[in-house]
Amino acid sequence: MNYQVLSFNYKKCDLDTREQIAFKDDEAIKRYLNLLNEFEFIHEAYIVNTCNRVEIVTSSSDNISTYYSILGLLSKTTGADFYHLEKTVLRLEDKDAIKHIFRVVSSLDSMVVGEAQITGQVKDAFRLSYKNGTAGKELNRVVSYAIKCASEVRNATNISQNPVSIASVAVAQAKEDMGGSLAGMTGVVVGSGEMGKLAAKHLLRANADVLLMSRTREHAEDLASELGSENIKVVDFEDLPKYINRYRLLFSATSSPEPIINDEIVEQIEAKRYWFDMAIPRDVNDISQENLKLYRIDDLRAISKTNHALREEQAIIASDIVDRYVEDFYVWLQALAVEPLIKQMRLSINDIIKSEVDRIAKKGYIDEESKDNISRIINQTFDKFLHKPTKNLRSLAKQSDSQNVIYALSSVFDLDTNVSDPAKYKRVSKSNKKPDIEMMKKLKGEGE
Repeated sequence: MNYQVLSFNYKKCDLDTREQIAFKDDEAIKRYLNLLNEFEFIHEAYIVNTCNRVEIVTSSSDNISTYYSILGLLSKTTGADFYHLEKTVLRLEDKDAIKHIFRVVSSLDSMVVGEAQITGQVKDAFRLSYKNGTAGKELNRVVSYAIKCASEVRNATNISQNPVSIASVAVAQAKEDMGGSLAGMTGVVVGSGEMGKLAAKHLLRANADVLLMSRTREHAEDLASELGSENIKVVDFEDLPKYINRYRLLFSATSSPEPIINDEIVEQIEAKRYWFDMAIPRDVNDISQENLKLYRIDDLRAISKTNHALREEQAIIASDIVDRYVEDFYVWLQALAVEPLIKQMRLSINDIIKSEVDRIAKKGYIDEESKDNISRIINQTFDKFLHKPTKNLRSLAKQSDSQNVIYALSSVFDLDTNVSDPAKYKRVSKSNKKPDIEMMKKLKGEGE
């Protein structure tokens, strides 16, 4: 079993590419997971799809084939150039992959270190794949350990105190742009998801009024009711052109696959406007107006780095916690690996004892009544013989370099330690044939 993460994130992958490969909804994610599921060497997978990253996490028997299959399918399904994806992807394997996952869930790899959303987003990503039949025990172990790690990071540091999000950075920047106060101002918030909710909250705390709209009005009304403020008003999405040309502040975070704002609906006004596009794919097309300042996700990332020295100091402490959890995770995995080996050794001995006792009984060397007693004596003898090696093997499993010893013992004694079949998590039957060179070429877009 091998772990791998292919990450298209804000650190290495440009905004245009992230927009191109972003999954539009859960159904699109499930369709892609089902395509991955067709490859026999891919055991399980889940996809983290947020405004800052698209990450495909897998457990497999072949990381190289998995890597090319993921990129090939992304290229096929999104139209992105295969070789450009190779240049912009961050690829991590095994222990590096586990460390990355733990850092992501602990919010140490976020655009704003310490933001609280990502833990829930990873949980949701795994849950979606699990319900889809494309993730199971192997990745559940990773996510469960990652959540434990994130919990200790939160408890041992103050990295998540006064949690910062992209929305809070946007509102803080708006406050600065407006001269240090938003009191009496009106912010137009488009989108009723988590980002829109956070933007509205921060605006209300800054004593600004909020005009909230969503493509589904009921969602906006539910959010307004949840926030429970007299300073929030729900308006119709169809009136978007009117409000963006009346007020100076816009915070947009919808899940629309296409931009909802373009030059055609934007009027020229004298007052300086500040717009914050927090969506991936983008909600606002490039607007060519002098009196309009447009901030995108990557702009907000740069702003968020300006005054977080304390948060970065806490991140160092948190990184040490992550390193410890990575080591603990692999010790735990190795302990799991040794138990099937011990079990198979004992089962093999029991089978041999039974076979030999039956054989000598048939030849008349012992009578039938003595078989059970003789079998019991031989079993007890082997139990005593195996007691110390079993104890040593369990101790050995806690060492970082024990995997090779476990594999060697499995080979020497010809033991099958596969206690679970990865294919049982897959919803369809497959052939055992791996993709050949021609198939890989087609995945890269080189074929017919």
